[in-house]
Formats: sequence, C-alpha cells, structure tokens
Amino acid sequence: MPLTRSKKTENVTWLASELSGSTSAIVGTFKGLTAAKDFELRKAVRGAGGSYHVVKNKLAARAGEGTKVGEALQGLKGVSSVAYTAGDPVALAKALSTWVKDNAEFTFKLGIVDGRVITVEEISALATLPGKEELFSKLLFLINSPAQRLATVINATGRNLAVVVSQAVEKGKFADAGASTPASAAPTANLVAETHAEEAPGTSDVVQPENGTGSQAGEAASTDPVES
Repeated sequence: MPLTRSKKTENVTWLASELSGSTSAIVGTFKGLTAAKDFELRKAVRGAGGSYHVVKNKLAARAGEGTKVGEALQGLKGVSSVAYTAGDPVALAKALSTWVKDNAEFTFKLGIVDGRVITVEEISALATLPGKEELFSKLLFLINSPAQRLATVINATGRNLAVVVSQAVEKGKFADAGASTPASAAPTANLVAETHAEEAPGTSDVVQPENGTGSQAGEAASTDPVES
C-alpha cells in the first residue's frame, strides 16, 4: 500500500528531526537481510551511540536538507539504509565494519563525517582509527606521565636521604662534638699554657730590694765605738 502524502510528510518531518543533530552518517544497502539480523544490526549501531533506519531515497534527500549529513543522502538509488550519530564517528564505523565482516548481506554505499563525504574505502580506514575515548585515555596518560615520573623521583630522593641519615646515625657520624676536645685543638691549648708560664716567673728569679737602713746601721755599729 503506497504512502499517502500526509504520511510521507510526517515521515520526512520525523527523519529531519532525527538527522538535525547528527554530525556523521554511514549509508548502506542490503539484500536478503532477515529480521533477526536486522535486529542485531540495529543493536550494534545503538551500542555505538547511533541510530539506524531503512529509508526511501527521495524522502531521505528531503529530510536531510539543511543538516550536516544531508549531502550523503542526495541522489541515492536502490535499497538504502542510514546509520547516523551525533557522537563518535569512529565508534559507529567500527561497529558497522565489525558486523559486516560476518554478514555479507549488508554493504556500504558512502559515509559523511562533519560535512565531508567519504568513500567505502575511507569508511574502512575510519574503523581502524582509535576512538575518542581511547584518544582521551592516551592524552591523559601523556599529560600525567611527567608528573608521575617527577613524583617518583621526589619520593625516591626522600627515601634515599632517609637511608643515608639512618646509616650515619648508626655509625656515630652525628655524635656530640662538645663531648670531647678535637685533637687539632690540643697544640693550641698547650701553646697558650706555655705563654702564661713565661709571663709569670717564679719567686726564685725575683730581685729583692736592698734594705738601706739595715746596712747603714750595721756599718755604724762596727766602726764607731759607743761613747759611755
């Protein structure tokens, strides 16, 4: 039963709203695809963050007008289906490429990524690239790696210093310096002692002053007789 004009308009409006926020799409075709395999295909696309629909070529062209994926939907022929996403185009390409390997009933027509139409070969190449999550993980690793290495070096330096100090304490390298007089200070102490000894002579070397009064008295007594 052919679609009425109102039903076609309704389908175009609905698909246009679906495609309006999409940035990437992959258009394919199929032959002899069973309902079970169609369900598996839709499930794989949903797992990659996308949506999948079988479309009529003219309606798809109208619905895609003004969208970022609209160029890939123009001039389609034969049976067509479109998988589209506003997320990671690599994830979508990986999911479809993996599914197609085991299901030859489905083949690619073309794709579009951020407004650029890509060929079937480019879709396969896109599927081999790392996804956004993988790229973010690698980027974070590269950013954190220098900081982690620096922290490791700092921690190792602290541990090494602690080991050196511990060994020095065990060997008495940090004994109290005031507990004993260093050997190098002994000659200086002896020299000071000798200097003080020279500056303070003993009593045997002191010259006693002459007692003038006593000498004169003695001489007078011996020479002059005492008058009676």
